Amino acid sequence: MTTTIKINGPIISSDDKWIYDYFEREATCPRDVVDILPSDGSAIEVNINSGGGLVDSGNEIYTALKAYPGQVIVNVTGMAASAASIIAMAGDTVKISPVAQIMIHNVQNGIIGDYRDMSKNSDLLQQANDALANAYVLKTGLSKEDILTKMNEETYLNADQAVALGFADEILFTEQQTPQLIASEVNNMLPQDVINSIRKQHNQKPPTKVEVSVQALKPIIKQAIDELNIKPKEEVPKTNHVYGSFLI
Repeated sequence: MTTTIKINGPIISSDDKWIYDYFEREATCPRDVVDILPSDGSAIEVNINSGGGLVDSGNEIYTALKAYPGQVIVNVTGMAASAASIIAMAGDTVKISPVAQIMIHNVQNGIIGDYRDMSKNSDLLQQANDALANAYVLKTGLSKEDILTKMNEETYLNADQAVALGFADEILFTEQQTPQLIASEVNNMLPQDVINSIRKQHNQKPPTKVEVSVQALKPIIKQAIDELNIKPKEEVPKTNHVYGSFLI
């Protein structure tokens, strides 16, 4: 049985989830995912439509899915942006809707301080970018330099581009199923041995027709009557009438 996990709305902390629930706002926190992972290692299917959110929460969900021992299938159904795109990279197989997108960009934050604080924060942001890039590199096989360039440019990928670059493995709804011929005990086909037997009999020559005259049959009939101790009837004069299948 496959367990379905939905990742919709902003990616938030588990501590804040109750507030979103209170206002009936859709959001996803790490606890929403971790708490429903099967204990038996059975397959899971993760459906993503999220614009992203907190990096730490996204990383926690990514790590939990990546460490999960069973098969992880990710379906990008709408948008997988920012932190949500990191989560998508945890899939063993990533499928994307033909109308969906994946977006990657640099980590952002807001601080107050002097130039020293700003310089330090710049280093922290670049370090965070470098760390997140590892998830994209691991999935796509692209170089880290290439990934970091795409993050700098805030890159949006449609379904075709995502598959071409390795961010997704296939596009949903485009697989062609080839009809397969199957044989089973419930179909109406004759067993092959019956067909072979009938064909063999059909190919045999018909028996040769043997012409037997009445005169030749008389002693045979008489002998049969004698053996049965049946007194023969008076011989019937020859006529042109037909009795049975004999012409007499």
